[in-house]
Amino acid sequence: MKNTLMLYFRMFITMAISLYTSRVVLQTLGVSDYGIYSVVGGFVSMVGFIQSMFVNATQRYMAYALGTGDEEQVKRVFANSIVTETIIAFVVLFIAETFGLWFLNAKLNIDPNRMVAANFVYQAAVLTLFINIISIPYNSCIIAHEHMQIYAYVSVIDAALKLVIVLALVIIPFDKLISYSLLLVAIAVTVRIIYVFYSKHHFTETKTKRPFKLFDKDLFKEMFMYSVWSLMGALGFSFKDQFSNMIQNIFCGTIVNAARGISNQVSSAVMSFSSNFLTALSPQITKQYAAKNTEQFHFLVYNGAKMSFYLLSVICVPLMANIDYVLGLWLTTVPKYTSIFIIISLLSSLIYSFSSSITTAVKATGDIKWFEIGVSVILFLELPVAYLLLKRGYEPYVAMLPVLITQPLGLIFRFYILKRKDPSFSYRKYFLGIILRSLIIFILGLFFSCLIVRFLPQNFVFFVLNVIASIAVYIALILFLGFNKEERRWLLDFVFNKMFKKKR
Repeated sequence: MKNTLMLYFRMFITMAISLYTSRVVLQTLGVSDYGIYSVVGGFVSMVGFIQSMFVNATQRYMAYALGTGDEEQVKRVFANSIVTETIIAFVVLFIAETFGLWFLNAKLNIDPNRMVAANFVYQAAVLTLFINIISIPYNSCIIAHEHMQIYAYVSVIDAALKLVIVLALVIIPFDKLISYSLLLVAIAVTVRIIYVFYSKHHFTETKTKRPFKLFDKDLFKEMFMYSVWSLMGALGFSFKDQFSNMIQNIFCGTIVNAARGISNQVSSAVMSFSSNFLTALSPQITKQYAAKNTEQFHFLVYNGAKMSFYLLSVICVPLMANIDYVLGLWLTTVPKYTSIFIIISLLSSLIYSFSSSITTAVKATGDIKWFEIGVSVILFLELPVAYLLLKRGYEPYVAMLPVLITQPLGLIFRFYILKRKDPSFSYRKYFLGIILRSLIIFILGLFFSCLIVRFLPQNFVFFVLNVIASIAVYIALILFLGFNKEERRWLLDFVFNKMFKKKR
């Protein structure tokens, strides 16, 4: 809970700055250039899916080694990750500068007059991706050791620097899109230097001067196979989102990409409410599994699924009910379809939030082959359906609707795999006790919030009152319907004890 609060401190500050900077960037760049930045930057993220091969592996093996108390194993895991991430970084660079560069210039639907700027954006994004990959081992150490406070502090610095460059963007006399992408690279370099410096001064395993000497072939093979199957999950998520974005670009152009980019940004910002909690929770799930504390392992998995959904939905409820007013308040120019894109993205994120702790639990076992294959196949089903819908002339938002089918299917499959690995997990407790109950609470909260919107005037004062009332009612529903008697008593005791200590 302490680590979650630190991550929330980071989130609130960065979200406030992000919302403001998004508005200024959209105004400064214009809808078309903003769409170019969204689709080109997103394409690079897709090309960088290979980095996910070792992101999950490094974090999992680091946390597992810490859970068993084997310090030498921690050093070997870090040394192996340094070697492999360096290799991966250059592989990604090669793919990006060959296939990626060709696809950008030959296939994407971009105004020929802006192709030079698009290529600058692309190269800046590739460089940022390269820097992020080689710093993965250090970030994995921070997460595995649960030093979440550094994320809070550095994220505030990151957000502040982005605010500075956005304000400077207005007065910069050069091409705005090119300038913006290059300045973001400078910030990425600064942030990564801070993370590496912090890790080297706090974690023993990062002080190894010659990681190649600790390279372990057997450990590398084990991590490599784990990473290969993690790649399937990365393909499912990264390719699904970015191919969907490209399909819409081919049929609808960069204006729709701008709407999709805004919806993804809003969804990502809101998702941080639950992802911050999961970031703090994941090392604990892996450590409890490694230590064979089955009861605590189950407790964290079940309650992680429930709390992830509640933390996300408490923001989604008032946002979805007031989406048109929020967009009008936030953005001067609102691209067409933005509101419906956001609502579909949020619903997809809500469904996915149930599976976050389940995914961590399965990955803690180390056996993820069929898990990753199955999830990827299910998620990929969205793409051909989206293509056919757009080809037949349907509205762009219709191409996003299949995700509301693939996400529930993916959720069922994830729990099925976990149940096979640990039969003591209960379908009844997970699907009825957690998911069904949580969805009923969400529907009641959303109905109440929409009811207020319908009968009250649309102005800022009533908007604020609506948000406060919606969140208050929704939290009450969660407290009395979402928690059992013991959980409710524990939570209230925890809050009162903290308040009492603070008062003293």
